[in-house]
Amino acid sequence: MIDFSGLYQAYAHDIHRFATFLSGDPALADDVVSETFIRLWNARARVDLTTVKSYLLTIARNLVLHERRYLRRLAILDDRATDAAPGPEEQLHSRRELHTVLAALQSLPEVDRAAVLMRAEEGMTYEEIAAALGISLAAAKVKVHRARLKLAEVRKEKEATR
Repeated sequence: MIDFSGLYQAYAHDIHRFATFLSGDPALADDVVSETFIRLWNARARVDLTTVKSYLLTIARNLVLHERRYLRRLAILDDRATDAAPGPEEQLHSRRELHTVLAALQSLPEVDRAAVLMRAEEGMTYEEIAAALGISLAAAKVKVHRARLKLAEVRKEKEATR
């Protein structure tokens, strides 16, 4: 029998962080976490506990992709909208840096973004990444490497404009 509460305690935060980085939307990430664990509960008879984290991340990724396709049909967002709430200078700097990183992540192809997040944030092995994304081991390594290079390039460009 699966200790569902234990699995939730162990992986909910990781799934939320992954979904937030993948989508750029913490509210969507909340929904993705809930739906991911509902789907785990419904498929509990088929779940292999040795690969449960990969299984959960795959579900979360698919949910984010589905939501993106759905939202794309609804409306176009205004990129000029900004947060008008004033804050200390340090918070502003941190927020801008976070937005730069998130924008850089969003500029990557989805599979590259998922691969680098699985490696950097979730600490998954290349073999686990390859299995979760349905690609070869070599392709997983290449995708992570290229994504890291692109993110480093964006950060370097940002520092040069300061």
